[in-house]
Amino acid sequence: MYPNRKPFLKVFYCFIGCLFSVNISFSQKAVPYQDDFFVIKNFKFSDGSFLDSLKLHYYFVGTPHLNKQGNVDNAILIMHGTGGSGESLLTENFAGQLFKTGQILDASKYFIILPDGIGHGKSSKPSDGLRMHFPAYTYDDMVDADYLLLTKKLNVQHARLIMGTSMGAMHTWVFGYRYPDFMDALMPLASLPIEIAGRNRILRKMIIDAIKDDPSWNNGNYVQQPSLGLKHALDILMIMSSAPLQWQKEAPTRKSAEQYLDKYLVNAVKGKDVNDMIYQFDASREYNPAPYLSKIKAPLLAINSADDQINPPELKVLDTAILKVQKGKYILLPISSETRGHSTHSLPKIWGNYLKDFMKETEK
Repeated sequence: MYPNRKPFLKVFYCFIGCLFSVNISFSQKAVPYQDDFFVIKNFKFSDGSFLDSLKLHYYFVGTPHLNKQGNVDNAILIMHGTGGSGESLLTENFAGQLFKTGQILDASKYFIILPDGIGHGKSSKPSDGLRMHFPAYTYDDMVDADYLLLTKKLNVQHARLIMGTSMGAMHTWVFGYRYPDFMDALMPLASLPIEIAGRNRILRKMIIDAIKDDPSWNNGNYVQQPSLGLKHALDILMIMSSAPLQWQKEAPTRKSAEQYLDKYLVNAVKGKDVNDMIYQFDASREYNPAPYLSKIKAPLLAINSADDQINPPELKVLDTAILKVQKGKYILLPISSETRGHSTHSLPKIWGNYLKDFMKETEK
């Protein structure tokens, strides 16, 4: 079933690329795309702080279609995972399975928007210069910025679909209750609509503490990237996003397991800034859709994988939470030779048929 480990490593590093923008040789973009910036003046964050100029970078695929009112009516918003970027969703494994002619989100039919969230990619972030004086943004801030991008810059007053992977999935829940009339459909991939607590928060705090406990971090005023803190943080991230069944198959010996780890670290450290990482993992601290689920009006399809170590199904969270969503549906993908734990969110070849049916069900 696994003649060599290259296909799995490619999928694994693709996920790490989505999660942490790793520079990898097979990340060439699968479809034609363009990118641009939107500058938001005097952006107010949820804690009351301001940025005089918040720069939001985004990618887009396809062409906007205008309705009789002059508004874009074919927009799809897709949001990336923690530490990733819109670019990380343009790979063959993701865009190549969704955006091409005849595929589910055919770019000749839809206008697909892939923003870099605040603190990520080419959007405004701590490493631009403010370091630890950058506003302590939250998921609400990130969603509000994306909403302004759509409505003020791109003339999208209503979205056909809003979806996201991991952190982007959590943003999808937030979009659903903060802007309940804004979309036809919602599809969060690999998430739970509750406060980040338990092992999930502990692992995030471990990542943050690993960086801050490195003396060379110097309260964010480091001269060089704190290598020890960064390594420990990435070790924790690797375990956080692991897929035990597949890892055992791909690294069945001590030697192959150690080589697997070494290869991961060589790629994962590239392009990282530890202050950006601290903000990225702490941005979820106030996330908690649970009290607002009944406010979500649009049909919502939540998809998780049974081998997801970040959102383990044994918590039984979505089983009950989805009942509070007016038009909610929950799919739990069983563990198989194709699933890759949390990173299954970036493999539409596994869950694409559910999206296809969902698009038909929500078509107006």
